[in-house]
Amino acid sequence: MAIAIYPGSFDPITYGHIDIARRARKLFSKLVIAVVANPHKNPLFTLEERVLLTQEALRESGLNGIEVTSYDGLLVECARAHGAGAIVRGLRANSDFEYEFQMALANRDLAPEFESVFFMTAGNYSFLASSMVKEVASYGGNVSNFVPSSVEKALRSKLGPK
Repeated sequence: MAIAIYPGSFDPITYGHIDIARRARKLFSKLVIAVVANPHKNPLFTLEERVLLTQEALRESGLNGIEVTSYDGLLVECARAHGAGAIVRGLRANSDFEYEFQMALANRDLAPEFESVFFMTAGNYSFLASSMVKEVASYGGNVSNFVPSSVEKALRSKLGPK
């Protein structure tokens, strides 16, 4: 089986991301979660914090054997550096599909050796987005159904109590 890379901003990682990672890990001999330092986004957590939170959330969720790294630049260069043959992406809704389809075609033009593999989200996570989790947490709402306790604690620490 091949090595796969699962890229994203993971600001923060959610149970939806963890579900995709768990399912992808079953299909690939190695899975690398690649946290991107996207300069076009204004993340709540630093790149280093997102890497550490992702590692903690995976441990807390009982997912072992998944490497977590960070990268800045083109995904295909990160994938090459890790010897990946596949790029894993999760799809929640039609709006995700259009964006992911465009990205997959661009990645294929840049590096035809990589295959994009799409996982449909589990139904109970179809609405779940990191931005929504941050918004709920910013108003003091309960996010325990959306993120592991380590992530919830980091959100409370970063956003403060409401």
